[in-house]
Amino acid sequence: MEGEIAVRILRACRELPTNPPPTTFALYTPTDKTHLLLGRPTHALEIPSPASYTDIDFLVRLVKENAVDAVHPGYGFLSENAEFARRIWEDTEGRAVVVGPGWEVLEETGDKLRARRLAEGCGVPVLPALGEATENVEAVRRFAREVGLPIMVKAVDGGGGRAIRLVREEAELESAVRRALGESPSKRVFAEKAAVDGFRHIEVQILGEGNGRVQHLWERDCSVQRRFQKIVEVAPAQTKNRKAVVRAIDGALRMARKVKYLGLGTWEFLLNVDTAEFFFLEINPRLQVEHTITESITSVDLVTTQLLLAQGSSLQDIGIPEAPLDEPPPQLSSIQLRVCAEDPTSDFALSIGKIAECHFPNGIGIRVETHISNLAECIVGSDFDNLVAKIVVTGRDWNEMLRRSRRALEDTRIIGVKTNTPLLRAVLENKDFVRGSFDNRWLESRLLQLVKHSSNLQEPSSEPTYAVKSSNPPTSTAVNLASASTSFRKGDAWSLELSSIVADAPQQKAQNHHLVIDRLLRNDFPDLLEADITYTSPGDPSPSREPYRLVVNSTKTSAQALATSHRKGDPANKNHLLVPLSGKLIEILVEEGDIIGINQVVAFIKQMKMELEIRSPRSGTVKWVFELEDEVGDDVAEGTLLAEIEDEAQLEERPNNLKGRL
Repeated sequence: MEGEIAVRILRACRELPTNPPPTTFALYTPTDKTHLLLGRPTHALEIPSPASYTDIDFLVRLVKENAVDAVHPGYGFLSENAEFARRIWEDTEGRAVVVGPGWEVLEETGDKLRARRLAEGCGVPVLPALGEATENVEAVRRFAREVGLPIMVKAVDGGGGRAIRLVREEAELESAVRRALGESPSKRVFAEKAAVDGFRHIEVQILGEGNGRVQHLWERDCSVQRRFQKIVEVAPAQTKNRKAVVRAIDGALRMARKVKYLGLGTWEFLLNVDTAEFFFLEINPRLQVEHTITESITSVDLVTTQLLLAQGSSLQDIGIPEAPLDEPPPQLSSIQLRVCAEDPTSDFALSIGKIAECHFPNGIGIRVETHISNLAECIVGSDFDNLVAKIVVTGRDWNEMLRRSRRALEDTRIIGVKTNTPLLRAVLENKDFVRGSFDNRWLESRLLQLVKHSSNLQEPSSEPTYAVKSSNPPTSTAVNLASASTSFRKGDAWSLELSSIVADAPQQKAQNHHLVIDRLLRNDFPDLLEADITYTSPGDPSPSREPYRLVVNSTKTSAQALATSHRKGDPANKNHLLVPLSGKLIEILVEEGDIIGINQVVAFIKQMKMELEIRSPRSGTVKWVFELEDEVGDDVAEGTLLAEIEDEAQLEERPNNLKGRL
């Protein structure tokens, strides 16, 4: 595990009621180790690459070599993988376990189709669905014709909102199935009738002892989503009609008793508060990202509870309070705001870069879960989730919580990458949200409006702008202390030494370079730095008298993508179709000579495990198209030329020659 959840779990281990606290081991990669400074594990183990987090053989070997007796999988990666839990137990001959419900229960609850059958057996309502997993587009198409559109296409495994596609029109079906298959760990999907209008995404927190004794800690409303990725979560649900909520909680308890659930689990439902309908969706047999708001309204430390349950403690021993269904939920109101490194004004493109400075809010009722601090360098890349922080705000009621949340976001400052903080502020100011009137399509249906509003709520800079009064003749009516987070001046100079850090590289003398600023032209560092410089490279007897022009721009693009010879597109050329965001270009659906239509899908790009469509904004004939050099995809920068499209008139003359997918 990595990121903020690693910090959260390590801290919980240090607070366990044992003397001394348990010895802890944390994994890290060379480019991701900020959680070590904040979490302070007993030991830190470097792993070769981000892929090692999902390498079962490698992880089993680490567990055995270090005599580890419990593995906390966090969330993501292998947290719902039954094979991983089984291998840890069997390969260590019972000396180590994965903290969770056990591999037998993971097999039944982590598989969405098996979990549906469990729900049906317990009398919990489910939506019509395919009975078996498939790789066949036609099987999904037949199901869609039987039940009618819209439908949901889902992977039978996985989570986090990935490998899910909503299909409203038959023309979208093939692409939806292919993309869900591409994101599914098992490459198997099923289809389910969609319930989208007026339904909320409600989830129930369950705790179990593993012997049939289970308990709930009320519900969370996770309806504010974009592309099935949760952005804002609240607890408890803001609804006066709690009949359907209570029925959903009761259904979750029946299912948990049936499988003798152990540890923490989240049961997810679709719920319509107007009609009192509810349908079971899935089970997340692990710690949930949004567990924080349940902790805030119940005062129960869920991570510590999870660890104690894994050690055999009972719910009574831990002191978990009873929560009768005929009583109302806690009066407190809590919200979790996910601050992510992305640019909502650029179709939520991942914002890659170094976080130069950060400041998070504090005060009564405010909690921040993050792996970011000013103690260590943090670089946002494409290997891990782009979650920067979770800002959790709690109030005595809904309105107090909202007021406090707005202030918390205003006090949040992250310099170096773009974040969705302005969008979160726009959500909190929206009248529908303030009234608690939102469903699971609310954000998508108002996204353009909210993004437009958020552009007027830009992220705070490193310092505010103050008006100043002075007895001296003023040079300006205001002083802006935020022109840059780092100051540079004429005459500043640096010596640069470059040497290889590759272990088996031939030993070479370090290369010394020298750089001095002659004239500072613009300083918006770290976003932009422009200066005239004198630069001396190794071997030069004297510096050149003709200064260089240095321009340093922040970028969302990986070094590998920048180093390629891919053609850059011209945004002013209407015939150029550009790659809209940085990522891995994995599939191109058109060839030279093909005729394509407006809004037609021409390629797919992968970013943070999500496969996204690239559509053509115009019709015409493909005169040139990008060629993939690697069968698994090419890293490309935003603005790379994807295709040249010309002669739109030919589309009207030959309408039957369309290629690609509509």
